[in-house]
Amino acid sequence: MILSRKQQYALSALSGLLLSLAWPVRGFPGLLFIGWVPLLWVESYLLENKDSYRRWAAFRPAFIAFGVWNILTTWWIWNSTPWGGVMAVFFNTLFMSVVFSLFHMSRRTIRKGKNFAWLIIPYWLAWEYLHLNWDLSWPWLNLGNGFASYVKWIQWYEYTGTLGGTLWVLAANLMIIRFIKHIKEKSATVTGLLIIGCIIAICIGAPLGWSFYRYNHYSEQGKNMEVVVVQPNIDPWTEQYTLPVNEVFRRNITQAENLIDEKVDLLVCPESALQESIWLNNPYNSISIQLLKDYVSRHPHLTLVMGASTFRYYNPGEKLPSSVRKFADGSGYYDAYNTAFIVDTSPNLGYYHKSKLVPGPEKLPLPALTRPFQEIAFNLGGTVGTLGISPERTVFRHAGTGAKFNAAICYESVYGEFMNGFIRNGSQLICVITNDGWWGHTAGHRQHMSFSSLRAIETRRCVARSANTGISCFVNQRGDILQPLPYWTSGAIRSTLYLNKELTFYVKYGDYLGRIASLITALFLLLTLTVALGGHREMKS
Repeated sequence: MILSRKQQYALSALSGLLLSLAWPVRGFPGLLFIGWVPLLWVESYLLENKDSYRRWAAFRPAFIAFGVWNILTTWWIWNSTPWGGVMAVFFNTLFMSVVFSLFHMSRRTIRKGKNFAWLIIPYWLAWEYLHLNWDLSWPWLNLGNGFASYVKWIQWYEYTGTLGGTLWVLAANLMIIRFIKHIKEKSATVTGLLIIGCIIAICIGAPLGWSFYRYNHYSEQGKNMEVVVVQPNIDPWTEQYTLPVNEVFRRNITQAENLIDEKVDLLVCPESALQESIWLNNPYNSISIQLLKDYVSRHPHLTLVMGASTFRYYNPGEKLPSSVRKFADGSGYYDAYNTAFIVDTSPNLGYYHKSKLVPGPEKLPLPALTRPFQEIAFNLGGTVGTLGISPERTVFRHAGTGAKFNAAICYESVYGEFMNGFIRNGSQLICVITNDGWWGHTAGHRQHMSFSSLRAIETRRCVARSANTGISCFVNQRGDILQPLPYWTSGAIRSTLYLNKELTFYVKYGDYLGRIASLITALFLLLTLTVALGGHREMKS
């Protein structure tokens, strides 16, 4: 069978469309099991006819497939930052296409490459693992995230994390394309088809069956505490930076007044709720902090979590971190933070600075390359640069109940192994504070909300999620979304959440699948390079 370039590109676009139609929260993730088949079919055709195509022939089909997928699922970034949206889509598509091309080149180069279709599994797992950990991180489309809205399918993420879902998807696609190819073979037999069909059924069905069983028999673990979550619905475009301090405080706190009593232990408000310039050198000079301390003095049983933009100036002679910025008048240096404040009746404030930063708006990626641009900005009196971070995954303790909890800020909730750090440090309850209003009423806020279900299953921790404009909700230890507040509305919700202290296999060992895949990928890339260089020398001689 001959595939023209138009047919190759059409099949590639079909892969991108199928992957997009599978994506949460309104997609059907079962399409992930066939989403890669058209693209893998094109790659196989290029391999079988490698004498007619160059080594990088798989790049264009891959770029089309992954471009369609990225555009249709993450176009909403444009609402926040048009340039950032274009860059996110372009570079994510580019990186994915390069990884797929490297997989194809390895198959071309290694002897009997047709037998190495399975290499896509370690190559892609290694890519997703890298994408979770490097400076240009944007793992929104890691394949395992695609099941976020179907929690009954993925209860086994407590053992593998989302990379287990990626392995599941790729293995199923490889088996299905093998089944299709076997049908086309002249030597195909009914027995052979039945065997491959049974393997496919087991590959997809066994994890599903175990997951349904685990979901139906799982009981939430630990003592409980009463938690209230607030959704103030402050427009980030028109109100967040202009409202008076007292009005911001009122919108957050009054939402919860009817739900607060002596049984409530924790009140959770969203990211960046406080936009007063709070200097950590003298935080009690802030009106916002004074209002919060006064409020908890009238509710001594209560601990309050609220996001803020904070700063710290450095005295002459102090060691300056790499994230430091220069005052516009050149008089000194300071750090800016995206902070979660923990306020109770104790004399000290607890706080945690967001540490998994968004490339671009919050962090200059690859500092060795971008640091000169930051220095130019400093010299011009600018304030661009990287936010300061907390070096540890800080866990807080409720003074009355002894319950341990953490406050993850926005983008951090996308990262499984990163969130494990809070759990290993003793957290029994995850608080997610975020502001998803920048994206408007698009799929972005719904996708972000669904990822909290992944963290709940991986860690078997309840989640209290406070989003400025929504969707605020609770998530139980099975990953079910409870009491979601509609987007772009104000309100508050209350629930009894369980405080689990047991560590899941995934919390203990993290993304071990990614580390194993990275080792395998490194070995095969080295083998590919060695064989390619050897062949080049033979041709020259």
